[in-house]
Amino acid sequence: MDMQTEELASEEESFGPLALAKLEGNGISANDVKKLEDAGYHTVESVAYAPKKQLTTIKGISEAKADKLLAEALKLVPMGFTTATEFHQRRSELVQLTTGSKELDKLLGSGIETGSITEIFGEFRTGKTQLCHTLAVTCQLPIDQGGGEGKALYIDTEGTFRPERLLAVAERYGLNGGDVLDNVAYARAYNTDHQTQLLLQASAMMSESRYALLIVDSATALYRTDYSGRGELSARQMHMARFLRTLLRLADEFGVAVVITNQVVAQVDGASMFTADPKKPIGGNIMAHASTTRLYLRKGRGETRICKIYDSPCLPEAEAMFAINADGIGDAKD
Repeated sequence: MDMQTEELASEEESFGPLALAKLEGNGISANDVKKLEDAGYHTVESVAYAPKKQLTTIKGISEAKADKLLAEALKLVPMGFTTATEFHQRRSELVQLTTGSKELDKLLGSGIETGSITEIFGEFRTGKTQLCHTLAVTCQLPIDQGGGEGKALYIDTEGTFRPERLLAVAERYGLNGGDVLDNVAYARAYNTDHQTQLLLQASAMMSESRYALLIVDSATALYRTDYSGRGELSARQMHMARFLRTLLRLADEFGVAVVITNQVVAQVDGASMFTADPKKPIGGNIMAHASTTRLYLRKGRGETRICKIYDSPCLPEAEAMFAINADGIGDAKD
């Protein structure tokens, strides 16, 4: 029996990220590992993916030490070329999280993909936050039911998180409400620096326990107020790019699904006269390139909403209708 549990533990380790302690030895002391942890690096992958100049900014890590750390990390993390066959095999094993609506899942190719960033944008009242609340529950379901068998992290910048909504969705799936709430870690972000700081805490939590989903609702709201005018545009975009890069690193490192919501801006230039829908997501090209899949939500009749795939590397541009029900996101009734 003990042999079996040991085998299971080693099997689990081979899937998840590697603990930072594995770097110890070969000229790397426990003290160096402690310095890395204090700086927000909790896995071997996070060190391997970091550029050298970022490691040398850590207090007590010299250039030679950074070289040593990277060399040791590269021995443990495969970062070279691989065949498309192998990569295809890895992609076929990706977990997809159900949105609660069969139509929406079908549009997304069976749900929200883990290991990448999905951006949801639209006007107010189009269901962005409701979709986030539903996902925070469905990610806890067993994999055969369209879940991710993991916890959820929720970073809220607009003060719209409501646990009551989670309880309603939990009831629909026959889950214990108390357990569902215990499995959602919530933080309110008050400014853009705090929002980035929370991601460091998130990586520490993810290295200790299994998380399937990270939600940032909304990723851009605080940037609109912390930076104003054209004079601060370049500083805003650079700060946002660093924030999005950290999100992508978490998705790569821990294989979580990252879902961010975004606001829209109305185009008031001459071109808007010729477009049917003169709204576009904010954040510019930096936001557009960082998101793997972009979903555009708009209002339909009554409780129905329409989701359009705005940008995706593998899904065709198509639309699906869903509804916001008392128990979360569901299919629209004809």
